Amino acid sequence: MSKLDELIAELCPDGVEFKELRQVLRIRNGKDYKHIAEGSIPVYGSGGVITYINQFAYDKPSVLIPRKGSIDKLYFVEEPFWTVDTLFYTEINTEIIEPKFVFYYLQSQRIERLNTAGGVPSLTQTVLNKIPIPLPPKPVQEEIVRILDNFTELTAELTAELTAELTARRKQYEYYRDLLLTFGNNPDIKWMTLGEIGPVCMCKRIMKAETSPVGDVPFFKIGTFGKEPDAFISQEKYDEYRKAFSFPKKGDILISAAGTIGRTVIYDGKPAYYQDSNIVWIDNDESKVLNKYLYYCYAMKPWSISTGGTIARLYNDNISKAKIPVPPLEEQERIVAILDRFDALCNDLTSGIPAEIEARQKQYEYYRDKLLSFKEVTS
Repeated sequence: MSKLDELIAELCPDGVEFKELRQVLRIRNGKDYKHIAEGSIPVYGSGGVITYINQFAYDKPSVLIPRKGSIDKLYFVEEPFWTVDTLFYTEINTEIIEPKFVFYYLQSQRIERLNTAGGVPSLTQTVLNKIPIPLPPKPVQEEIVRILDNFTELTAELTAELTAELTARRKQYEYYRDLLLTFGNNPDIKWMTLGEIGPVCMCKRIMKAETSPVGDVPFFKIGTFGKEPDAFISQEKYDEYRKAFSFPKKGDILISAAGTIGRTVIYDGKPAYYQDSNIVWIDNDESKVLNKYLYYCYAMKPWSISTGGTIARLYNDNISKAKIPVPPLEEQERIVAILDRFDALCNDLTSGIPAEIEARQKQYEYYRDKLLSFKEVTS
């Protein structure tokens, strides 16, 4: 029997009393801080620490509860702090309840489900004050907090280790990719501009009125490039433009010319349409340069961009003048084969490690919720 089981068996074998949140703490509103001088006291908003000032709103352990915005993010603070008006803070009656116990319990209740707004997510004091909370004896609370603190620390350490492993593998991949694509003064390597390899192409412009939020063919704009589409065009318009105007071939490498410059997507041949000038491609002859070789070259290309006002763009001229090394086809094939294998290994890690992190987080939440489940004592 664990220490927690022993404490429960000794102190509350028949269950525990439940109280409304308002009976164990007081919820306070945050305030504006802009009139206060800078300092070392953290100012919290619903997204975390905003800045630092030289006054505090409260200096005892507190659970910070978002009032608006990211209402699923709770904070536990033990040092002096200030909160803005998008974040409640709590004055907790520590004679009857441990502040960290309140924090873990409210986390387990997923209070974002209590959202009272149709637009920006919001919570009110009225709703929060009515949340029922178990009140086991203090020794039981303290043991639960100790267990969850340890579990939280272990989960954080594992997440940090897995994230570091993922970063290291990505850097290793980039190192070997750049090494394979750096040829120095090799006389067998021809340097060519992308304009010599093929013309820069783009789809014909689609007007906003020609799109809809649902439809036959996905229309990718710069904001949805490489992601899920949020606009569509008709099958008829797609068929008409694909036949009459420039359109990528299966395997062509699409490049983002705005937003995050130089992102690439390999066109898979499925029906899709792409925003003109913002998403472009080189219509290259694969008997000279492999598409997949271009793909890897683009990944390490320091694009020269032009700035118009505040918007950085990759114009056709920038693309056409960019130079890349072009080895014989056999060497291109060898390089692509090596990088494909390395890319597959890295992608396995990229998907596997976040999945492992998510699994550990779910495991933590399961045990947290189990520890914080109590039978209510009957009168």
